Amino acid sequence: MFHQFHLKDIILLAIIGIVFGVIYLATGLLYNGLTIALTPFGYGPMANDITLGIWCMAGPLAGFMLRLPGASFLGEFLSAVVEMLLGDQWGVTTLLSGLVQGIGTELGFTLTLYKIYNWVTLLLSATTTTILTFAWDWFRNGYSHFPFSMLIVMLIVRWLSMFFFTGILVKLIVNLLNRSHVLPR
Repeated sequence: MFHQFHLKDIILLAIIGIVFGVIYLATGLLYNGLTIALTPFGYGPMANDITLGIWCMAGPLAGFMLRLPGASFLGEFLSAVVEMLLGDQWGVTTLLSGLVQGIGTELGFTLTLYKIYNWVTLLLSATTTTILTFAWDWFRNGYSHFPFSMLIVMLIVRWLSMFFFTGILVKLIVNLLNRSHVLPR
């Protein structure tokens, strides 16, 4: 069955993109502060893994709210576009990160064939996003140069960040929206 985005879906995606683009821009400040605080202990690169779950919230939220193929990807990518246009510190590479993050979040929904919208979907989405973004950082940020033990810790911390922000917080937001009858279900 072919599903289309309607005008209300596009407007909702735009709102998610704008709101999370601003949140993502602010997360850059948190990332910088954590990097500064962790660097003297040799864990500066882990600031990325700690905060990455925040940067990936728009995708699962859009996917859960719209329940349409591509919604998760578009929510994440549009947020990255807004973050970049607001003048984040990474410039156009933010679009590449948004692309990778969007594909990662969309994969979780794809694995359930867009039929299951519960904790399983959020767990899958958190896991696929963790794997894809970690592989991206392996090349982009030189993770291949870190000791194996640090890589394992970074991967676990990243997954925990993903599960907390893109799983627990997204589910809580969706539950609140459902209780307030904002979402038609």
